[in-house]
Amino acid sequence: MRMIHERQKSGMDATARATGLALGAFLGLAVQAQDNDYKLGPDSQFNPAVPHGKVTKHTLLASTNSVFPGTVRDYWVYVPAQYDGSRPAALMVFQDGGGYVGTNGTWRVPVVFDNLIAKGEMPVTVGVFVNPGIVPSLRGTNALPRFNRSYEYDGLGGGYARFVEEELLPDVVAQKGVLIAPDPNLRAIGGASSGAICAFTAAWERPDLFRRVFSTIGTYVGLRGGNDYPTLVRKYEPRPLRVFLQDGYNDLNIYGGNWWVANQDMFSALTWAGYEVKKEWGTGGHDGKQGGAILPDALRWLWKDWSTPVSTGYSTNGPLAQVLLPGEDWQLLGQGYQFPGGLCAAPDGTVYFADSGANRVYRVGTDGAVSAVRGETSGAQALAMRADGSLVASQPEGRRIVQYTGDTAEKFIATETGVKDVVVASSGMIYFTDPTTRGVKLLDPKGTVTVLDTGVEFPAGLCLTPDQSLLLVSDMVGQLVYSFQIQNDGTLAHRQRYFHLHQPDDPHGSAADGMCVDTLGRLYVASAMGVQICDQAGRVNGILRLPEPGMWATDVCLGGKNLDELYLTSGDKLWRRKTRAKGVLPYRDPIVPPAPRL
Repeated sequence: MRMIHERQKSGMDATARATGLALGAFLGLAVQAQDNDYKLGPDSQFNPAVPHGKVTKHTLLASTNSVFPGTVRDYWVYVPAQYDGSRPAALMVFQDGGGYVGTNGTWRVPVVFDNLIAKGEMPVTVGVFVNPGIVPSLRGTNALPRFNRSYEYDGLGGGYARFVEEELLPDVVAQKGVLIAPDPNLRAIGGASSGAICAFTAAWERPDLFRRVFSTIGTYVGLRGGNDYPTLVRKYEPRPLRVFLQDGYNDLNIYGGNWWVANQDMFSALTWAGYEVKKEWGTGGHDGKQGGAILPDALRWLWKDWSTPVSTGYSTNGPLAQVLLPGEDWQLLGQGYQFPGGLCAAPDGTVYFADSGANRVYRVGTDGAVSAVRGETSGAQALAMRADGSLVASQPEGRRIVQYTGDTAEKFIATETGVKDVVVASSGMIYFTDPTTRGVKLLDPKGTVTVLDTGVEFPAGLCLTPDQSLLLVSDMVGQLVYSFQIQNDGTLAHRQRYFHLHQPDDPHGSAADGMCVDTLGRLYVASAMGVQICDQAGRVNGILRLPEPGMWATDVCLGGKNLDELYLTSGDKLWRRKTRAKGVLPYRDPIVPPAPRL
């Protein structure tokens, strides 16, 4: 026990040292050109006439199952005097919490909260001020701890938001017994520098947790991929977020990028994409002087009309506006499936899909009604329709491709071959992928299987371009969708790493899987980051958000009465939404889309 105590004590000491170093950049210690004219206003001064909240300090020791295993961190909780436990309070979480929680420093958040809550200019709000974690050294002062700040804050993805949701907030509730509103509209998150991009990432990934973001001197630069945000903001379907940005033109300009330029890029992107965003530019450097001075006004704006939900922006700019319809969102059609996928559409717009875990094939009517049409499918995973209305299905576990016609028994049309996804061309040729051999294969009308290519690391989904001159194959573990030219005899040539996808900060890669195309030649790719929409030139023009956070898209298809409804399988659910696009049926006659605009 003594050893554990000493280890924790040394960890706490190291936490204090690390926090001091980390926070120095925005507490006025940076050797940047600074403007000394930023003064704290009356709302940042102690007012004896208003009720004062209480601040308590706590320590969070992460378990081995934590998002950040082995870490130790301090955090503080501010509970306003007006909180009486009769109803849940609003919430605001500050990263680098030790720099914000003081009452005599640059920020003085508890003082500002006291004053604004008393005036009714922000809701009764619990403040949580959390430091980055460290993994304490096992050798005491003879070795350094592992400093997690950049890893936790600068990295993209949903890990930090999950830490806040599953570990930090439950500990806050356990320690303080406070009721925190589950409504994301009553939750804000903020920070400075790397803490700012961390706050943005948490809300960006999980708008079901946070919808108000306070960002000063944000590190939207090339440290761990933050420089991608201005591009992603423009391409992604907008989220319901309200964002406050601050920076000064004397901010850092170093190996990772130019902070001043990056923040301007973020503002431009958020504005272009239709977000509710406000900026305050200044002359300062990488410090908290301007941020602290404007904090009260920033919070007033961030919390304005807090009883009204933060709206989702809609931009008329860009390719997404050519696909999406205002007011149309994902509609849940079915859930509780085990492994749904293999979407394909019939000429009347009826959609079929397989549940390989339940050994069933389902039919989705144009009215959205889902019904099982075939059971005992031996793990059928992907479906494709033939011109005669029969279904072709892959059975990976049985290493075969089968055909379903009405209620008759399945017919084996290829055996002893690995298979994942299938597509049927108007010529009757069946192309399919085989990840076990890295194979892209052809099943001709005579029943002969030919290996066409083995150059894709994990070939998964595949589809034909509208004119059926190219076969497109997704690589589940990579970043690219490959393009092959189809020769006159049905074979493939001229493999190209063509469509450049976005991928998460995750070891599994893009998870690109099922695909479809529309009449304009746009490619829709189901992936871990959502449905990525590419133009014919191979560029991602837009990304549709997934209906639920934390889930991957596994397949996508355009169906419905007018082939203008996008069907999606994700997790254990089936979804659809109406669009401006119109789908293509690969087993019908090819159509020539307009030439791409380069």
